[in-house]
Amino acid sequence: MASQEIETLTAALSRLPGLGPRSARRAVLWLIKRRETSLVQLVDALAAVREALVECQACGNIDTTNPCGICADPRRDRTSLCVVEEVADLWALDRAHLFTGRYHVLGGRLSALDGVRPEDLTIDRLLSRVGEGGIDEVVLAMNATLEGQTTAHYIAERLEGLPVRITQLAHGLPVGGELDYLDEGTLAQAIRARRPVL
Repeated sequence: MASQEIETLTAALSRLPGLGPRSARRAVLWLIKRRETSLVQLVDALAAVREALVECQACGNIDTTNPCGICADPRRDRTSLCVVEEVADLWALDRAHLFTGRYHVLGGRLSALDGVRPEDLTIDRLLSRVGEGGIDEVVLAMNATLEGQTTAHYIAERLEGLPVRITQLAHGLPVGGELDYLDEGTLAQAIRARRPVL
């Protein structure tokens, strides 16, 4: 049996996404074997991030500066705004380098079952940003779930009176997907979003 400190570290790591108790135990053993290099670097990096983390007041991103690096980047298209549910969605889209505008993080999605209401999200801040002018397009990049689509529909209704083009990410068949492996919702969306070939 390991000491209480090692068990506490293992338990803390096992709560991370993708790590169960066995994977956490292997990670702890790996860190212990390399405690002079990797463990010290990990502890220092965690402490530095803990001290420096802030939420961007403009978009809701998590970074070490406010405004975040994306909002402060002068090369970004200030006329396009992509609305996402969570910071993880922002990071995933930005990693792909396909969207050159700025972002807005809602902090979740509408859900009657979970008690998440419009006032629990940053929808009012989004409306203020768009209302200030200078934004030509709002891209609704919600997840393809019932709650995500409900959130997108609600936001589109709230933006309806403003002089802005509202678009949404396409949903449907993934590249390389085989029809017999796809769920009915994905197939239905692909049929509804069909487009001409020529």
